[in-house]
Amino acid sequence: MDLSIYITASGMELIQKRIAQLMNERPEVIQAVAVAREFGDLSENAEYKAARERQRAIDSEIDYLRRRASRLKVIDPSNFPKDKVRFGSTCETEDLDTGEKVTFRVVGVDEVNLLTDEDFQAVSAMSPIGQALLGKSAQQVAVVKAPMGDRHLKVLTII
Repeated sequence: MDLSIYITASGMELIQKRIAQLMNERPEVIQAVAVAREFGDLSENAEYKAARERQRAIDSEIDYLRRRASRLKVIDPSNFPKDKVRFGSTCETEDLDTGEKVTFRVVGVDEVNLLTDEDFQAVSAMSPIGQALLGKSAQQVAVVKAPMGDRHLKVLTII
């Protein structure tokens, strides 16, 4: 199963908010381009070049997010049983090597950078941590294969 095409409902909402934010910012940038154009010679106009660059970046991100959002499948994990870590699950873990307790939420690739909740650490279902946690029950140990060596995470609870 290709987990890269899934996103939680809250993740899709965050993508839609980001698109709206960019759409609101776009008219200001277009106005900045028009103002900078009035300064004269465009070949040596740094303000114009910067404004056009920003406009291209905004348009590219909007286009990417819209195309990506149209291909994603929204999953609502609220109805999933809490017996195993699944896509969209939040679980409290303990690193058996360090004793550190970390709460992870297994999410889609596209929402990892959008989530800024301090109650948990978002991990992609495609990442080594996400892959190791998926399918584990409470009290099971997930072995994360990392470049710096194996990491052992005991799943304490599934929230």
